[in-house]
Order: sequence, then C-alpha cells, then structure tokens
Amino acid sequence: MDTKNLFMTPVTARLIRAEYGLGLVVATVLFFVHLDQVRWLPALVLFAYIDLIGYLPGAIQYRRREGRIGKGYYVAYNTMHSMVTQGLLALGWIWLWGFEWALLALPIHLCGDRALFGNYLKPFGLRFEPVTHQAYGSFRSEFAAADAAGAAGAADAGAADSDATSLGRLPWR
Repeated sequence: MDTKNLFMTPVTARLIRAEYGLGLVVATVLFFVHLDQVRWLPALVLFAYIDLIGYLPGAIQYRRREGRIGKGYYVAYNTMHSMVTQGLLALGWIWLWGFEWALLALPIHLCGDRALFGNYLKPFGLRFEPVTHQAYGSFRSEFAAADAAGAAGAADAGAADSDATSLGRLPWR
C-alpha cells in the first residue's frame, strides 16, 4: 500500500496486524504488571463502551435489515474505533482526573480488534460485516496474476543479468 495504491495485499495486511499485535502485547503486559493499581470498573467501561456505541447498534441493524444500514452506523463505528478519538479521550481523562492504568483498556481493545480480528475502520462502500466485494475479488485475482507474471519476468531477467555478469559484461553498461 502506498499513497497512490490504497489497498493491502495479504502480506501487508499480516504485517500491519503484526504491528498492532506488538501494541497489544505491550499494552497488555503493562496492564498486568500494574494489575494491583487498575481500577476495574473504569477499565471495563472503557473497554466495552467502544463496541457498545460503535459496533453493536450497527451489527444489530445489519442483521435486522439484511445488510442495508445507514452511513451513521459506519460513522459511529469509525469514530469509536479511531485511535485519534480514543487518544483524545485518554488525554482528556488524564487532564481531568489524572493518569490511571485502566486507560490501557483503550489500546488493548483497538489493537486487539486489529491484530486478532483484522478489523480496521469501515469504508461506506463495503458491507458493515466483512464480505469480499466482487470488485475486490476480481482485482485480487488480476493483481495476483500480474504479480506472478512480473515475478517470472524478473526471474528471467535476473538469469540474463547473471549470465551477462559471468561473461564479463556488467548489466548496467
């Protein structure tokens, strides 16, 4: 994925999930190292409220209306599952009441969603629950075929380059 190609291949998706996995491990370890200092009620509320506001209403409507739901459910999901939103909430909490270890429930939830379940923010053009879009399925097949053809071409070119070098001719000349 780059600024001109806003999609993830399966490999980049796994790498990004691994990065969030590291964040999940760090936040969870810090949480358990300071377990005796965690206020459980705020930790549970902070962990659960993200899905209570951002996911459950949309999931219920999605099932009731056979997948046809309003954009407001996407906005609610994306707002509640945003690192920006939860980071601002944590900063506001710290400013008002001071730091506490229960705040780690926020990155544990968000990093867990991304690392364990592969749940990222939801674009309007896709179903609320994961279903492969027909256009993406076609694209993925075409991209894999082009990638395989490119790899085969690169292997052929690499063999020619090594032959040229072995004959004393450098490939960049």
